[in-house]
Amino acid sequence: MTTTVVPAGAAAPAGPGQPEKVPVSAGRRQHRAGTAIGLGTAIIYLSLIVLIPLAAVVWKGAGRGPGFFWDAITTPEAKSTLLLTVGASMLVAVLNLVLGTLIAWVLVRDSFPGKTIVDTLIDLPFALPTIVAGLVLLTLYGPKSPLGINLAYQRSGVVVALLFVTLPFVVRTVQPVLLELDRDMEQAAASLGAGPWLTFRRIILPNLLPAMISGTALAFARAIAEYGSTVLISGNIPFKTQVASVQIVSQIESDNMAGAAAVATVLLVVALVVLLTLDLIQRWGARRG
Repeated sequence: MTTTVVPAGAAAPAGPGQPEKVPVSAGRRQHRAGTAIGLGTAIIYLSLIVLIPLAAVVWKGAGRGPGFFWDAITTPEAKSTLLLTVGASMLVAVLNLVLGTLIAWVLVRDSFPGKTIVDTLIDLPFALPTIVAGLVLLTLYGPKSPLGINLAYQRSGVVVALLFVTLPFVVRTVQPVLLELDRDMEQAAASLGAGPWLTFRRIILPNLLPAMISGTALAFARAIAEYGSTVLISGNIPFKTQVASVQIVSQIESDNMAGAAAVATVLLVVALVVLLTLDLIQRWGARRG
């Protein structure tokens, strides 16, 4: 009788009619190689599209030293635009958090005529060019408004424009979670005597909270950098309705690239801080749940 010695880590020879077995170590090497290639491709792509351009903006804004950077972002016009932009974006994010969740709830849990049309219109700000959105808003809420509401060249018009372009974010992040939410838990809570508010607070809200926070973060990030929908209805009035993105364009047109990059860097830092803060809140809520 002949004895076959199989080296450690190698696959045993297949018997008659059995498929050849792949060595475990070879399979692991192939998996690691595939993971390394995928990770490397993702990092290169993100670097070319996101990281390197952002680094270039920061370098341009801070390249002349801290003194120039501070002077560029503390001019009266820059401070006014930054305060308006950040304040309006925070207000819009909070309104989207509440109203976007409400709209998602109505679309998932209620039935009414025209529901499909409303659900389709939610995505309209994604498809509509923002400058067209600004023209539509100026037509509806401008000096010759058919509705008799004039929001043009006012800060309230800026908020309405930002609400329009950020509408889908919270709705589209909360809606899938509501669709997948197990209704049996709500029925069980109701059978145990829990009221609608208690059921929402203890069962539904903890499941929706991560999606609500994600949608709010996306809405804030979009609002803080919005240009097209605000440039027409705001009127670009310094110290009153000029938002940061419009002021950055004005700086570029005045050949002040470093000043524009400095203001853009502030927007970038504010957006990153808000996104990281909301992410930490989301993680903390997940641990508490």
